[in-house]
Amino acid sequence: MTARSFRRRTVRVVECRPRPLTDTPLQVPDAAVGQMSHLLDHSGVVALIAAELAGRPGPRGLPIRTVLLGLLLSIHYIGKATLCDAWRLVTFSLTPAAQDRLSLKPINPDDPYERLASSRRFYRAFDRITSTLDPARTDRRTRLPRHKAIQHAVAWEDDDPEHRRLRDLLQTIVTNLILAPVVQDKGRRYFKYYQGHVGIDATAMPTWAKPPRANRGLASTEITAGWHHSAGNDRPTFGYSATLATATRTRTTLGTYPQLVLGLVIDTPHKRIGQNAITTLHGFAPLGLPVGALAVDRAYTDQATEHFARPARALGYHLVLDYKQDQRGLQGSAHGALLIDGNLACPLMPTPLIHATKGLDDKTVRTPPEQLNELIAAREPYWLKLKQSADAQGRIRLQCPAAGPSPSVTCPRLNRTRPTPPASPAAVDLTNARQRDAHLAAKPTIQLPDNERKRLLPLAELPRICQKSTITLRPDDLGIKDKLRQDRRYLTPTWQDAYRSIRANTEGVNGRIKGHHIDIGDPMNRLAHGRVAQTLLTALMVCLANQHILLSWRQTHDRTEQPAPQDTPTPDEHDPAPPKADSRPPPRE
Repeated sequence: MTARSFRRRTVRVVECRPRPLTDTPLQVPDAAVGQMSHLLDHSGVVALIAAELAGRPGPRGLPIRTVLLGLLLSIHYIGKATLCDAWRLVTFSLTPAAQDRLSLKPINPDDPYERLASSRRFYRAFDRITSTLDPARTDRRTRLPRHKAIQHAVAWEDDDPEHRRLRDLLQTIVTNLILAPVVQDKGRRYFKYYQGHVGIDATAMPTWAKPPRANRGLASTEITAGWHHSAGNDRPTFGYSATLATATRTRTTLGTYPQLVLGLVIDTPHKRIGQNAITTLHGFAPLGLPVGALAVDRAYTDQATEHFARPARALGYHLVLDYKQDQRGLQGSAHGALLIDGNLACPLMPTPLIHATKGLDDKTVRTPPEQLNELIAAREPYWLKLKQSADAQGRIRLQCPAAGPSPSVTCPRLNRTRPTPPASPAAVDLTNARQRDAHLAAKPTIQLPDNERKRLLPLAELPRICQKSTITLRPDDLGIKDKLRQDRRYLTPTWQDAYRSIRANTEGVNGRIKGHHIDIGDPMNRLAHGRVAQTLLTALMVCLANQHILLSWRQTHDRTEQPAPQDTPTPDEHDPAPPKADSRPPPRE
């Protein structure tokens, strides 16, 4: 193909590209402005920011409510949380009445000086917000030397009272923004069937800023950003990590409800993973929603107990965890009971059952073979039974599987420590499956070790669980292994029902907020530099994403029947009079 023919083809393609029918800017109806205004006012963030700006010197400038509303409109119509698009919408796309309510003065669109002055006022208003909420304000236009950037970044992690207050205030603003649609849903009873199941995951938030240059000793303009390493072989992403808490469901959940984002925390990648997850849970706790299962990936399983597992249990959640390859199988012991895949079991559980999951790779765990399923099912009688739930100090009572009115195994040690008179023989209906399974002869028998068969051990040398039949498990009894304890049996049908469904719902919501319309994973959609700016813009985008998820769910599931119009009376079924011209047709048989 010659250069001339290629040029003709290129020109023809350009001419065929779609163009807007008119150069008139987008016209935003007052109803949309009112909807976004109601959402923003309902969140209460304007009052929080205004209270922080109250003592700031200088002119008042453009109202912060106008700036935040413009960003919401930009996300709603364009999908971007950029200041330039927000300024264009509030300046050229609103009706005069809406502009008057937002304290916006009309400008001449043909005058470049008026356009520049108007945009500067808009930009300065947003800069006023970020400057006030930033614990360590820096010049976001230049790269600082690495040692100076580290000094400023410490303000996001230290224990200074003022720094901590600003960090907490910023997190409160983020929580109020994303929970504004959730509060409306709860008031409309859309969460009627919600059982409290939550999924938490951290996703990458790339930034437009360039990473640090170690050879020149220069930091990035995003001084608290870092490299986010995702699972798999994907290349790391420079930016922030967004910890998201999502309302999910299991396979056995009845009823429907919108699966919205309930919590959001923006932080440096791979720092404070467990604490950020607990922060998201504390954010929506005042809503009074039910508390159910909490499923997370293996990054949270490795967190220290005091950072994740213990606070999550204190809030009432039942942990559903997965493990790495070297963590599966026998994990520890407490009071003689064995910690196997997150649950305590009889110390004399058969060895093949103890090591059923030892060394299994992830592929086998995701699609377990039939032999593995049989071993997992054979473990069931040997688990310790929960006798008393956790108290205020996190202590639980567990019972030997051979003790109690409904034992699941028969144990020779139990007969030694607590001898019981032989029960009178009773007839068993062999055609009744329940009676057959309840008989002691149908239950597994604990096999004593060879040395104990030859010489019985003294009672003082037996494990505590065998001496007392019930134990009190305290939060510190398992040491660092307490982070591996969970509330469902690993790889059992109940575990798979919760873990797989919740994790799938979590990834689905992550895909929605990184979709084709609202994409928090595209740095072009939030160009403003600085952690405060990135946090606020992301929170606004997630707020609108929740609103869109709610709208699509309502269109699908909220089938509220409207009353029939009563303009014309419906004739009785046996009315012999002929129908009128304006009456309804008869009902179908």
